Amino acid sequence: MKLRAPLTAAALLATASIAAQAQARPMTPEDVAKLESVGTIAVSPDGSRVAYTTARLPDVTEGEENGTTTQQLSMAYGPGNVREFLPDDMNVSGVQFSPDGRMVSFLWADGDDKTAVWGIPVDGGAQRKLAGVDGAAVRSYAWSPDGSHMHLLVAAEEDKDRTKQSEAGFNSVVYEEEQQLNRLFRARIGGEPDAEPQEVSVPGYVTSFQIADDARIGVIETAPTTLIDDQYVNKKVNILDMASGDVRLVINTPGKIDDVEISPDASQLALIAAVDMNDPAATTIHFVDTATGTVTPHNAGAPEAVVDVEYMDDGRLIAAVHVGAQSVLRIHNLDGSLAREIDPGALIISNVETEGSVIAVEASAPRHPTELFRLDGDSFTRWTSHNAWLSEIDFGEQRTFRYTARDGQEVEGVLIEPVGGAPAGGAPLILNVHGGPEAHDSNGWQTAYSKPGQVAAGQGYAVFLPNYRGSTGYGTAFSKQHQGNYTDPEFTDLVDAKRALVAEGIADADRVGVTGGSYGGYATAWSSTRWSEEFAAGVMFVGISNQISKFGTGDIPYEMYNVHSRAWPWDDWQKMLEVSPIYHVDKAETPLLIMHGEEDTRVDPGQSLELYRSIKIRKPDTPVRMVFYPGEGHGNRKAAARYDYNLRMMRWFDTYLKTGDRNAALPAERPELPAGTTGTKSED
Repeated sequence: MKLRAPLTAAALLATASIAAQAQARPMTPEDVAKLESVGTIAVSPDGSRVAYTTARLPDVTEGEENGTTTQQLSMAYGPGNVREFLPDDMNVSGVQFSPDGRMVSFLWADGDDKTAVWGIPVDGGAQRKLAGVDGAAVRSYAWSPDGSHMHLLVAAEEDKDRTKQSEAGFNSVVYEEEQQLNRLFRARIGGEPDAEPQEVSVPGYVTSFQIADDARIGVIETAPTTLIDDQYVNKKVNILDMASGDVRLVINTPGKIDDVEISPDASQLALIAAVDMNDPAATTIHFVDTATGTVTPHNAGAPEAVVDVEYMDDGRLIAAVHVGAQSVLRIHNLDGSLAREIDPGALIISNVETEGSVIAVEASAPRHPTELFRLDGDSFTRWTSHNAWLSEIDFGEQRTFRYTARDGQEVEGVLIEPVGGAPAGGAPLILNVHGGPEAHDSNGWQTAYSKPGQVAAGQGYAVFLPNYRGSTGYGTAFSKQHQGNYTDPEFTDLVDAKRALVAEGIADADRVGVTGGSYGGYATAWSSTRWSEEFAAGVMFVGISNQISKFGTGDIPYEMYNVHSRAWPWDDWQKMLEVSPIYHVDKAETPLLIMHGEEDTRVDPGQSLELYRSIKIRKPDTPVRMVFYPGEGHGNRKAAARYDYNLRMMRWFDTYLKTGDRNAALPAERPELPAGTTGTKSED
């Protein structure tokens, strides 16, 4: 293990100054592989410091051992005044301060032990284990207001008989029936070292737990089962009497639930939830009276999406709100009225934390991933600076772009222009379509392993991320416009985006491609079959090709019914078939790269295989390739699989989109890797 030296403001400025002198260069897939960002943040009770984690993947391009995202704990005291707080080989999560502020607590697994709650003094000292449950991993925890104990949300107890059966080869799995429910425990802190945590009886499958400041009530979120579908559409918020442990109230809200916070006096909850069962996403604040359970939606239907809420000590509520592709921070009075709205400029706020009068946020911008900022007056002061090398990058200009769809609806998205601007006649254009579709792309950092972003801009491409109908951030009515009719108008919005960008002189009409994952993969498949004449290349990731077989092989049929199709396949088999890309393979002339994780339970890998096989047989002259990622699910988690994906995506677009030659030969089976990529980097 090793500890890096504290990073001071002077060091940050010196690093940036040296980097600024370097010649600007385009961003590369190797750069994407080494990006770091702020993971989670926690403000100390006195507001003097902020604990945060730095999230990063192993840099396989430099020979680091392949793995998933890790988070290292640091402490920030002011702009650029930060230091690492634990050895950088300690991967932690769940960062909090103890109620007295003397300790930072976190979740960590020491060697082969199960994940437990650990703590480290803020003024120096070694970390020590605070609480855990033998033989089970702690998934989350909540301090009691006086710091004397904490509640632990813990994984199910091991079924030792079942384990023995599996080891003997009897490892069959009964689909959707072998539920493993979380358990809740109460553990004393600083008491007898051998005292066992006491289990607390809770209803259903508990996903989160928190305690009010007055310690009189607790709030748990529960679902009837562990099934993903139930967690999407049947989750409930329960109010517990902390003295008796009984459920006092079940909050009656329909549809999806996201963040929930308790007011300081415990009289009210602020809940981000859907407005009805058919609302595609939880984006509206609901105020809940904890005595009666009365629920009052706030600003329902507004053209925006609330992404995070947090109560201040005086009872006011802070809300991070996305309005279209931008964001604002709002402070609400006790009665819910607006006290203040702060425009963060180019920042896109994703999370807010507060203690006392201090408000800290996580935010990204077009030229940097998520960093830590503090609100000072009416502006935000940046406290952390990861990825100093970004000062070397020659960025393409990024902005919002609006256009009018064929039926008169205004649609917005984020446009990244090629470095140096679009040439005469337009640049090759990549439409990068988000999933969901109950999500949206903001005008912040937009480069990732599956998002071409600035890597493409540096290679002469324009990139457009459309917030097509079905997207959040524009109100519930906008997000419902696609319901009951897959593909239209949501996917005609993509064609209209292309035509608008061509008319603006940004895109070359003959060199427009499309990519996306999940529902964005569905959009890619549809654009490469039904709308093939419009698109010169496609890269489809974990996408849908057959809406009939998708119903029987995915894990969210009720969610798909409630907020997308509003019909079952058997209501109209032909209609469901006609909105499936495999039905339109006879039109498929678009070179299509299909990639999928072999362990995907959301969209079965068979969806990709069906489309691949149909194109290979029905359209043998159309370039198509199928790539599976072993061990990966609905999106790649490991560093090598992410880097491989980025290389393949860009190489496919270079082969078919940049040239505009749909008949070009398939690129080499495997991308060329940098020297040392498959080695193991030695530690200092």
